Amino acid sequence: MDWLTPQEWQAVALSLRVSFWAMLLSLPFGLFVAYALARWQFPGKQVVNGLVHLPLILPPVVTGYLLLITFGTRGPVGSLLQEVGITVAFRWTGAALAAAIMAFPLMVRAMRLSIEAVDPRLEQAAATLGASRAWVFATVTLPLILPGILTGAILAFAKAMGEFGATITFVSNIPGQTQTLPSAIYALLQVPGGEGSALRLVLVSVVVAMGALLLSEWLSRRVAARIAGA
Repeated sequence: MDWLTPQEWQAVALSLRVSFWAMLLSLPFGLFVAYALARWQFPGKQVVNGLVHLPLILPPVVTGYLLLITFGTRGPVGSLLQEVGITVAFRWTGAALAAAIMAFPLMVRAMRLSIEAVDPRLEQAAATLGASRAWVFATVTLPLILPGILTGAILAFAKAMGEFGATITFVSNIPGQTQTLPSAIYALLQVPGGEGSALRLVLVSVVVAMGALLLSEWLSRRVAARIAGA
């Protein structure tokens, strides 16, 4: 375990922490938005869809800047949070927020495709038997879309692990506080002789990303096979 320095392990641990909370906190919102886009018709649906996918096409630095002016201590949301003692700018919580927003489109996309693949007649049949919408979702829809939920969650985790532009703009690159794997790699490449340490962190990033993708595929297949055999 001594092939990484304590500071490098600190960056790895912080990245895992940030990615986990980014995935966990965005999961219910992602599921709600995915279901709304897949099943509901409402005014401004295309606008909502565009806003959800906006982080994918905007430069990450722009997203980070928008977060900074919104959630900074002088921003409209950040100033309100400051009054109750909550600060996200230049904190690891801000890194989790930035990572969650950047990963949100991937999570929603995977879940939406899974929901759209469910035959609405199954839900309608359950509803005709007197089941409420909530019960239909919990007993019919949710088990069928579970592979999509797992895929979306793990893809969001992997994306959060690699997030750089929005994070460094919003929370800077403070060792031990906001320095995640990508920002640590960037910092090491700016100093002479840092290439070796940067390469080690790159290998860690590749292993984590590939592991997340393989786990996503494996879990999705296991859950799908179990549902099919139920």
